[in-house]
Amino acid sequence: MPTVYLSTAYLAPVQYYCKLISYESVRIETCENYLKQTYRNRCMIAAANGIQSISVPIENPKTEKCLTKDIRIADHGNWQHLHWKTLVSAYGMSPFFEYYEDDFAPFYMQKYHFLFDLNEKLRLTICELLDIHPDVNYTTEYIHDVAEDFRISIRPRQPTVDNRFIPFPYYQVFREKHGFFPNLSIVDLLFNMGPEAAMVLMASITE
Repeated sequence: MPTVYLSTAYLAPVQYYCKLISYESVRIETCENYLKQTYRNRCMIAAANGIQSISVPIENPKTEKCLTKDIRIADHGNWQHLHWKTLVSAYGMSPFFEYYEDDFAPFYMQKYHFLFDLNEKLRLTICELLDIHPDVNYTTEYIHDVAEDFRISIRPRQPTVDNRFIPFPYYQVFREKHGFFPNLSIVDLLFNMGPEAAMVLMASITE
């Protein structure tokens, strides 16, 4: 398929990575006005008590309309320590957490100023771990009408129906307790399935 438009995302969900591998080219949006309560600064994981949302704190923009690429990470709350502690608690017993631990731990020790930079460095690392190589470019202007637009539709609340994505069930640590949780953060898939994660992505793509 041709070009897909995506937002930036923090530890994006499985659906997002399916888009990265099913399109010939990817445009990640840098020129949109920032939207709150989206995957741009949060992700969903499976914890002992069920689905848990973790969010990167951001500074309130000085103007009502602020480009996503200009959103700064708030330097308070010790969020990096809390995020890493939460990931360890949720996935420490998963089959592949120790395998990938050293790849992710540095992100929770180094300081990042901009949300977009953190998200992209995480995405690049994850693509390398998945051994996928999407053709990604960043937008230089905001185009309202594009054919394959998932900038808003991939979202935590009331996501738009996507007939090209049917989550393929895979092993999750707490599946016997809670059942299968579809379309969580890509780290849920990586920590539970390891090198087979890319195959799960392919199995979740429909034509």
